[in-house]
Amino acid sequence: MARIPLPTPADMSPEQLRVHEAVLAGPRGAVIGPLRALIHSPDLAERWSQLGEFLRYRTSLPARLNELAIIVTARRWTSQVEWLVHARAAAAAGLPQDAIAAIREGRAPHLEDADDRAVYEFACELQQSGKLSDETYARIHERLGAQGVVELTAVIGYYTMVSMTLNAHEIPLPDGEALQLAPLPQAQGGLTPLPAVEAASVADQPASEAR
Repeated sequence: MARIPLPTPADMSPEQLRVHEAVLAGPRGAVIGPLRALIHSPDLAERWSQLGEFLRYRTSLPARLNELAIIVTARRWTSQVEWLVHARAAAAAGLPQDAIAAIREGRAPHLEDADDRAVYEFACELQQSGKLSDETYARIHERLGAQGVVELTAVIGYYTMVSMTLNAHEIPLPDGEALQLAPLPQAQGGLTPLPAVEAASVADQPASEAR
């Protein structure tokens, strides 16, 4: 049960209803997750929704890489709603199911694709240390370019904010959905450690050549 009221459209002010209807008409098509809490601040909810739509649907990153970074963030924070939505999106975007399961269970994922490995390592390092080594940063910059590395960093930061909002207000899963992330015994201060990716058997190939 959420810690704050979650208004239905019948309970909303005109300003809240305007934002609600705009979200329904956009690519999300539903008001779930953090927007259920943010609707208490319509101006914030509107700007949040616009930023979120860009970072999820309109960056230069392939959807698979975008969703991979998001589920790493969801696992780090054990954010149930975020994981539910984006694990499905990651699978639909082509991320292997065994890799998704490994991330969910706190195991090192086996990622054959070199772009996947680079994004996973980038997201893990940024989430766990709050900064990046020169090597990790250079690897992503080489593969995705300046625009890509800027957008990837923003995706991780935005979905960290999403995770915090979901966890702080205890926003529930949609009706009929079960929890998918179990707290892991190695978690430190509530944050889940993210293991290094397994070694892959394919040679690195820059994203610009792969696409």
